[in-house]
Amino acid sequence: MGAGGHAAALLERSAPNGRLLGLDVDPAAIEIARRELARYGDRVTLVRASFADLDGVAREHGFAPADAVVLDLGLSSMQLADERRGFSFRAEGPLDMRADPDRPITAADVVNTWDVAELRRVLVELGEEPEAGRIAAAIARRRTRRPFLAADDLGRFVAGVKTRRPRGVDPATRVFQALRMAVNDELASLEHGLRAALEILRPGGRLLVISFHSLEDRAVKTFMVRESRDCICPPHLPTCVCGHRAGVRLISRRPVMPDAEEVRRNPRARSARLRAAEKLAAA
Repeated sequence: MGAGGHAAALLERSAPNGRLLGLDVDPAAIEIARRELARYGDRVTLVRASFADLDGVAREHGFAPADAVVLDLGLSSMQLADERRGFSFRAEGPLDMRADPDRPITAADVVNTWDVAELRRVLVELGEEPEAGRIAAAIARRRTRRPFLAADDLGRFVAGVKTRRPRGVDPATRVFQALRMAVNDELASLEHGLRAALEILRPGGRLLVISFHSLEDRAVKTFMVRESRDCICPPHLPTCVCGHRAGVRLISRRPVMPDAEEVRRNPRARSARLRAAEKLAAA
């Protein structure tokens, strides 16, 4: 849900009796969206839950089958702006990064307690950080003297360790992305959410996913392409043995991206990628 911007746009463009179910694990987001969408009355149902559990929540609240599912991934602007959440490498707040404040681990737990090999793996797999080994080893040495407790402390430390500095990008960007994704188990939630969406969509219903970095977009593309094929057997097999049948039709082979005017109005949209698919009747 975030602050409810996409939800309001959908409600404005839907039929007068159109209904919307909004999910978010962040209780602060739910409260903000509740105020923003109050004018739509009982057309809106808000639930604090992960979209990984979308199928169960939708059935419980009478939203299955659904005409459309929109997944808006990643951070919201309000989470990034709140220093108490620890998402920004410039924030003086605690090194937290939990979208759901009830999750058991924080980013501070990861950087201060995980072993070097696991920390390096997270930075490589979730951050695609080219200097993951150097950074993980440096973090391990520093935390023995003084643990990392504040987000800006870690941000400055990573900037001092890195030797490569991409133009226009903070040196800590990939590290913070990796830690956030690890803390919130984002890729696993995305896979569950995509499958849940396909479960509750009616034939002809649309699945739309907005992602903001390459790992998310790659996962969405892989899922949609796989579900658009009748056979997903390895190419070396002479005949199909998987029995898989296409469940969706791709709306577009390439993601929809913001144009220059949209980026000018909303700079945070510059990395957004929208992919869409339509559920087939036989799925």
